[in-house]
Amino acid sequence: MGSTINLKAADGFTLSAYTAGPAGGTKGIVVIQEIFGVNHHMRDMCDRFAAEGYAVCAPAIFDRAERGVELGYAQEDIDKGRAYRMKLDDAKVMQDVEAAAAHLAGKKLGIVGYCFGGTVAWWGATRSNRFAASSCWYGGGIAGTKDERPNCPVQMHFGEKDASIPMTDVEAIRAAQPKAESYVYMGAQHGFGCDERGSYSKPDYELAQKRTLEFFAKHLG
Repeated sequence: MGSTINLKAADGFTLSAYTAGPAGGTKGIVVIQEIFGVNHHMRDMCDRFAAEGYAVCAPAIFDRAERGVELGYAQEDIDKGRAYRMKLDDAKVMQDVEAAAAHLAGKKLGIVGYCFGGTVAWWGATRSNRFAASSCWYGGGIAGTKDERPNCPVQMHFGEKDASIPMTDVEAIRAAQPKAESYVYMGAQHGFGCDERGSYSKPDYELAQKRTLEFFAKHLG
C-alpha cells in the first residue's frame, strides 16, 4: 500500500499525489489517471507497478478543478469527470506531470496513463524530456495530437470496439507514428483494463499489462 503526499508544480500550485513502491530504486513510473480521479482503481494500478519494483507517483490532475475527486463509473460519474476535464489547462496538466516526475528524480522514468491519462502519457512523450518510455492506454485525445514528435519510445493500446476511439483514429495514429508500438485488442471496449468497469476484459488487460511491463523492463532496465 502506498501513501498520499503533496507535490508543488512550477507555477506554485500544490496538488496531491499517490505514491507507492521502493523509494530507493533506480526506476520509476508516473501513472496518469482516467477522468475519474486518483480513485481506488488508479491506486490499485499504482500498487501493481510498485509490486514489480517501480517507485510510482500518480498526481491528482483534477486538483486544479476540485480537490479530492474520486468518482465511480456510472453515467453520472462519467458526466462529472468530463466536466472536470474541460476545466483543465493542458499546459498546467503537464506542469503537474513534471512535478510527479521531479518527485521521482534520479530514477529512469516511464509514464503510463489510461483514458484521459492515455492522452497525457502521449504528451509525456512529446511535451517532456523526463521519460524514457511511455505506455498509453485508450487515449482518446491522441489522434488530435498525433503529429507531435515523441522524445522516447511509445506503446499504445486500443480496444477494437471502443465507442470513443474509432478504428479510423487508430489507423491515423499509426500512419503518423509508424515507430510507435500500437496494439488493438479485438472485441475490447473503452476501459478494458479496469476491473471495476463493465467493459473490463481480463484476457485483454493481462496481455496489455504484460506488454507494458515488458516495454518498461526493456527501456527502464
